[in-house]
Amino acid sequence: MSLVSFAKNLTEISDESKRLVSSKLVNLSTISTEEMPLFLESWAKTGLERRRQIASQLVELAEEEPKLNFDDIFLACLHDADEIVRVRAIEGLWEYENHSLIDHLSSMLREDCQESVRSAAAQALGKFALLAELGELRPNDSAKVEKALIMVIDDLEEKLEVRRRAVEAIAALNLPKVNEIIQEAYQSGDDKMRVSAIYAMGRNSDPAWLPTLVKELGNPDVEIRFEAVGACGELGEEEAVPHLVRLINDLDNQVQLAAIAALGRMGGNEAEAALRECLNHHEEHIRCAAEDALEELGFGKDPFSLRIV
Repeated sequence: MSLVSFAKNLTEISDESKRLVSSKLVNLSTISTEEMPLFLESWAKTGLERRRQIASQLVELAEEEPKLNFDDIFLACLHDADEIVRVRAIEGLWEYENHSLIDHLSSMLREDCQESVRSAAAQALGKFALLAELGELRPNDSAKVEKALIMVIDDLEEKLEVRRRAVEAIAALNLPKVNEIIQEAYQSGDDKMRVSAIYAMGRNSDPAWLPTLVKELGNPDVEIRFEAVGACGELGEEEAVPHLVRLINDLDNQVQLAAIAALGRMGGNEAEAALRECLNHHEEHIRCAAEDALEELGFGKDPFSLRIV
């Protein structure tokens, strides 16, 4: 696309009197060095609601079509004046693994004036925590991630939502300090922080959390049961299978579906047998979820392979 055509495309995108068309937004993929100044000039003149619409649709397009690349635009939008645009920019950079983003996210986590942006930055740093645990980050960058998240977790003046997201993010690091953080969050007495701690136990992948998670599978709080189910699925310990099987008949639909999905991730004879039984369940959502879980186990959706005899 020529610069003239690109500029015309930008004019149409920024025009709030016109419907925002995906085909126009696609032209922003893999923006060139020459095109970026034109985009920034147009963006500065674009109204607030339109910027929010554009940022949100770019995130959706990137999720739907992996070949599209709006990274340079999302990086620019990290500095937008609007908090919703900044959050969408962070979300849009979920697949962006360049270590330079660590400094941006760490700064936003410490300094952004909006709680929603700091929470999103904490969550995004969780991706880099996982990369660090997998040995795919330089030691210096790993240390930056750990320091940024611990600083927020230890800051009792920080908003609870930001601190709990930081607990979830740091959980991927297999460090004694991280286990202490998760345990303290679990024992905090705050319901939301306990939910995050249970989620973090699964992300931490330490089998030592299993007894706690099995106990919480019977918690009367639906959100805690739901997170405990997911965490058990992440740990993948077969000891949890009979407890998850019982939750297929939980009173809450989301817990039921989470239990079935967890069994599909874990596998084993007992999990497979339970999922096959679900294929004759009277509830359609249970039958469909069981089919998906069996597909996860590698049986596919051949009706003859799923039939119970």
